[in-house]
Order: sequence, then structure tokens, then C-alpha cells
Amino acid sequence: MTALEPLEPSIDPTLGALADAILIPPFPGTTAPPWVLRALSRGLAGVTLFGANVVGDTAALTAALRAAAPIEPVIAIDEEGGDVTRLAYTSGSPYPGNAALGAVNDVSLTRSVYAAIGADLARLGINTNLAPDADVLDLSGSAVVGTRSFGSETSVVARHVAAATAGLQSAGVAACAKHFPGHGSTLDDSHLSLATISGTMAEIRVRDLPPFVAAIAAGSVAIMPGHLLVPELTGSLPATLSPAAVTGLLRGELGFSGVVISDALEMKAASAVFGIPEAAVLAVIAGVDLLCLGRQTDEPMYHAVRAAIADAVTSKRLRGDRLEEAAARVAGLRARLAAWPAASASGDVLSSAGDDVGLVAARRALRRSGPVPSALVDPLIVEVEPEESIAAGRFTWGFEPWAAVKRVDPAAGDGVAAGSILAASAGRPLVLAVRDARSVLSLVGEVLTARPDAVIVEMGVPAWTPPRGTAYLATYGASRVCAQAAAEALGLGGPGA
Repeated sequence: MTALEPLEPSIDPTLGALADAILIPPFPGTTAPPWVLRALSRGLAGVTLFGANVVGDTAALTAALRAAAPIEPVIAIDEEGGDVTRLAYTSGSPYPGNAALGAVNDVSLTRSVYAAIGADLARLGINTNLAPDADVLDLSGSAVVGTRSFGSETSVVARHVAAATAGLQSAGVAACAKHFPGHGSTLDDSHLSLATISGTMAEIRVRDLPPFVAAIAAGSVAIMPGHLLVPELTGSLPATLSPAAVTGLLRGELGFSGVVISDALEMKAASAVFGIPEAAVLAVIAGVDLLCLGRQTDEPMYHAVRAAIADAVTSKRLRGDRLEEAAARVAGLRARLAAWPAASASGDVLSSAGDDVGLVAARRALRRSGPVPSALVDPLIVEVEPEESIAAGRFTWGFEPWAAVKRVDPAAGDGVAAGSILAASAGRPLVLAVRDARSVLSLVGEVLTARPDAVIVEMGVPAWTPPRGTAYLATYGASRVCAQAAAEALGLGGPGA
């Protein structure tokens, strides 16, 4: 240890080893820092990778992580496809997200897409995917989950969650269905505050739980509880920290015997009241087995969490056998990952005229109404920049590979933005791309009043109905292939069109 590295707190070696056995911390950069390699060598469960980790030689990075660990480490990532991508956030995902797959409603296609995602991860040495999203979307209110959900019908979401789970695991990558017991009806983002699931427990059982039941039946290796409040079940605690939710409902009632992985503990819904170390302790008490700390946490926070878990056992707040149980489940997962050869997903991947499965899926998901032109000449493509989603980050999206675009920030005011769009598009065909028309309805309305011939391209959840006669495309997502499918429909040039 150099003088520049944080000093590791002195804790009981046995308790320190048990704490390490249930942690998957993040780290910065594209190479593993010495403290991570040192921790892996003494039994750290693994790591969580984010976008900034996978812009270099990811296969070399994961090989170094494996070489440091005595047994297969958990190497986890959020790779949902669509708007939430870590592998392709600089270029846009080559797969549509869940909303598009749910719109097509072909479970064999969903399985194929997730098998392809799993194969991509496996080739890079990543063995655990914190996906699929199993939330049932409430179209009338929640915009938090959006295109990450397979849809608003419980039965549809359940079928596709099972297919996605099977697809990932066919490629030798562990699936982790999230966010139990269901994030689709919340109005708040749990990254920022404690989000309450709407409805009674009776309603939640019917609306939200079936996709998790389907994931369990499909053999999902892991389930992730969300930082979600269900007053009737969890009292004032988020589900991640609630014994009633994790041990009672998920394990007891639903019979899940796999690994429970926490959502990032740095998220405000968990950390704002308790702090990250205490949230970690409460999560383990509740029944969580493996702790994800979050992308902004650092080495000192890893040490603080490790020490807090050990202190909680010493003070008898956390039963030693509960910690041992969690460590044993994670050890079982690691053994399974080590023995689970990555299966080729080539047999699951559909193709059409040489196209890969992601583009095939995006084309099938595209919906159109009104007089959509099949060939635009010198159009102005305007993209309305949305408020950044914390889960997705500011990923690459839109038509730029296929046409020149003008980006508009609605924060300037609808009137200013609309005036800028109308002035720039004078005498030219106009395409207005949005990622949630409901959030910019005034802007869309002003543009359509002046330019009823404009084409509206909805690249979010199509929960808004355009005026009769409007040329309208819905892509069900903003990934690269979703934009390509729309570009093709409009006869735009560029790669693949």
C-alpha cells in the first residue's frame, strides 16, 4: 500500500472476509486499480462495471479481474439494450429496448435479442447482467421507467421477462430481474428520492408481481429489489431495506432461493436518510445477499461499508448467520458462473437479408400513422433534447448517422424553441423527433399549428395521441437501431438506410 492510498480500517479478519464476500464495488477507469485487485485476491465477491469502465480493452480488464481472484468473481453490468446501455453509450445500442420488444410481442424475438446481448457480454468476460427490467408501466403517470419496461400489460411483461431471462442465461450470463416489487407506477425516480408504488398490496400482487414470478419460474439467478416504498408492506423503509419485502414477500411468499442483489446503495432513496454504510447493513439484515454500491462511490466508501458490516455483527445488530448465509449464496453464484460455459447465442439470433437481430427487432417495432412520406428531400431533422435520465445517462441517440440534425433544448422556452425550429425549416420538409411528447406538448403543438405537414417521430413511450392527419412514427426507444428503422421509413440516406 502506498502513502497515497487510503488506509484500510482494522477489522476482524473473519468478519472482513465475510463482508468482502458480499460486495461488488465500482472503480474508475478502464484498468483495475491495485486496491480492487488486492481485495479480489482476499475474497471480494466481484465488481460492478459502468460505461466509463468499458471504453477500452474490456476483455483485458475482465481477464485481469479474474486473474486476481482465487475463484470466478461476479463481474456485473447494467446492459438492458435500448436507452440503458453501458457497452454502447457512446454510439447508441445495436438493440432496441424492452418497450420495442413488448410492442412486437414476439417472445422468441425477445429471447433472441437477450441471447445476443448475453453473447456480447460473455465475449467481453462479463458474467452477470443487472437485467431485465420487470416493471409494469403505468402509462397514465410514470415516466421514470419509460422504454425500459416491456409495457403496461402485466401478462405481456411477464412473458417477455421470462424470455429475456432465458435468452441471457442461454449465453452463460446470469440474469437479475428488477426492480422488485415493481417501479412502473411510481412518480418519483428512486435515484433522487424515495419512490412510492401506487395501489394497495392486493393491486400490487395482481399488477406488479407476476413478472417476478415469471422470472423465478424461468430460473433467474438473481432478483434486484428497488428502493421503493410500499407503506402497507415496508412501512417507512424502501423495499431494499425491508425484511417484509425481501425475506417475507420475495423469499417466503414467492419462494425465490437465488441471490438478491441490491440496487445501487448510493441512490438517494436509500442513502439520503441512512448513509451508504448504514444502508448496506440494513439491506443485509433485510435479506439482501450482494451489495452494489453505485457508480460514484470510491475506495474509502468500500472500506467504510466493509467496516460497517463487520461492526454490525460485533454489536449484534446483524446476525452472524445472516451474513454467512448471504456469503454462501454469493459463493454458490460464483461457483455456478465458473462452471457455466458461455453458450453460443448464434442459434437464437434471427436474421433477415443479413441484418442482425437488433435491427430486425427495431424494424418490426416501428409504428406509423397518418401521411408519413417515404422519401424526404433535404429535410430539417430537429431533435428535442430531453431531460437526462440518471439510469440511462446522456447516451448517443437520434438521426445523426443518417442525416444532419438540429438539436433544440426546450429549457429555452417553448416559444423560443418553436420559433427557432420554424425559422430553420422554412421551405424544407420538417421532422421533429422527441423522446416523450407529453413532456413537450406545448412545443409540439406550436410546431404543428404552423407546420401541420411536419413528421413527428416519438422515440419514447408513445403515450400521446397525435392530432388526426399528423404524419407520425413511433420507434419505442431511442437506440441506434430504432433511429435507423425510422430513417429507413423516411427514405433518409446514410449507413444502412
